[in-house]
Amino acid sequence: MSVIQVNDKKFKPYISASKIRNRIKELAEEINTAYDGKRPIFIAILNGSFMFASDLFKEIHIDAEICFIKLASYKGTRSTGNVITSIGLDEPLKDRHVIIIEDIVDTGTTLHKFLPQLYIQQPASLKIAALLHKPTALQHPVVIDYLGFSVPNIFLLGFGLDYDGLGRNLAEIYQVTE
Repeated sequence: MSVIQVNDKKFKPYISASKIRNRIKELAEEINTAYDGKRPIFIAILNGSFMFASDLFKEIHIDAEICFIKLASYKGTRSTGNVITSIGLDEPLKDRHVIIIEDIVDTGTTLHKFLPQLYIQQPASLKIAALLHKPTALQHPVVIDYLGFSVPNIFLLGFGLDYDGLGRNLAEIYQVTE
């Protein structure tokens, strides 16, 4: 990992691919144990969570389903505060064990706006798995049940996280330097 440039910003290494991979395996073990015999449904929030969701789901060895929903609250490096739903959820959730997969929880706005839509469907349980969490940026209370890494309030790139659409394909996570 070395310093990279995306558009007008430079990014330096922050979390290595191997560290991410190891933590995802640990989270999957916790989920496999907690949901043995329960057949949960994972809801991955696109676009950012696709790499985390894919790697996590590969390590899930219990009966489980996965679906995707697209929610957005970012433009550039800042949250707009508005959550836009682009792709709806088609799976019925009544009496299902639901695990939301998020790439990063920072302000909590996205989940704050989305979770009530899920609770109305009366799931048996609702948990959140997030690769990253910025506790100092949190503006809405969000409980993360399966957390990869707690990070400071810095702009990050890679492993699904983007800067104006670029950098999602990086296997590592980088932090902005300027």
